[in-house]
Order: sequence, then structure tokens, then C-alpha cells
Amino acid sequence: MNLSPAMNIAYICAPRTGEVDLVLEEFSLELAQRGVATSGLVQVNSYRVGRHKCDMDVRVLPDGPTVRISQSLGNNAKGCRLDPAALERAVSDVNLQLTRFPEILIVNKFGKHEASGRGFRDTIAEALIQNTPVVVGINQLNFKAFQEFCGGSETQVQASSKALMRWFDGIKRQSPRRLHPVQHSDVLAPA
Repeated sequence: MNLSPAMNIAYICAPRTGEVDLVLEEFSLELAQRGVATSGLVQVNSYRVGRHKCDMDVRVLPDGPTVRISQSLGNNAKGCRLDPAALERAVSDVNLQLTRFPEILIVNKFGKHEASGRGFRDTIAEALIQNTPVVVGINQLNFKAFQEFCGGSETQVQASSKALMRWFDGIKRQSPRRLHPVQHSDVLAPA
């Protein structure tokens, strides 16, 4: 499925591991301080002594819960540590928040699951159908799938909370949201 070019979807990427997570967390906190109704999730990694890999936790916006989305496979494991069932629980929690028509959706990553049609893919599309601006973290591994999903409607924003806030403020100034809801047929086109 491709999205209409009229949609407000921004993405950030950064060269250092964990940098996107930190920027999105800071952005979500600044939005909360401004009283902006948010939905989505931010990743908060935790490190333990003696472990080579961090535990991957996500905080469902605006105020929890925190869900562990990684499996402990041991220091020598090379496979994917993502716990798909935990990710789907987080998706379900975010979808519940989305029914309250937030002012913005933040998704920590358009990852392998989204690239293959699972994870937050439908959530992102539903937010855009609701005229809710979306911010997504992305890495180069899944960038092509993300571009295909967005169909040219995506906007790259510098990986900083200030740049994201400028983008969001610009979106809010462009037009009042939800005065004329977008119809599903206007947003989704066949792939």
C-alpha cells in the first residue's frame, strides 16, 4: 500500500546506535511539557553489567506502560533478539491510544516487521487517515521499504528534538486538523 503525498509523515535517522531513541524520547517529553496529546512509543534501552547487548524496552506514550520487547538470548547469540509477541502487545496498546485522536504519533522504528507488513505499519496508516502527523525512526536497512510504504510523502527531519518541534509546529500552522477527515480511499492506494 502506498500513502497519499498529502500526508504528514517525518522520519529521522542517525549514524550512532541509540541516537534516534534518545532524540524521540526528548521530543516526546517536550511535547508532553507543551500539553500535546501524543500516541506511539519511544525506546528506552537499559544496560546490565556483564551483558554485551542492552535490554530493549519501549514506553507507550503518553504515560506507559513500559514493555520489554527483547528476549535474553545470551551474550554469544547472533539471532534477532526482538520478542514479536511483546511488540504486538505494544502495537495493541498504541492502537488503543490512537482511538483518542492524539495530535501526533511517534514510532521508535520502522523496522523489519513494518517492512514486511506487520508491527506498526497499519497503525501508521491509520494515524495518517486520521490526519495525525507521524514521526518515525528509520535505519538504512529498512529505508527502501519505508519509502515504498510512504510513496514519496515522507519528509526527512534532522535528528534533533528542536528540528522535530519546528516540523511539528509547521504542520500545525498549515491547517486545522480533523475539520475534514480524510476518507480511507483518499489515503491508501494499491501497491
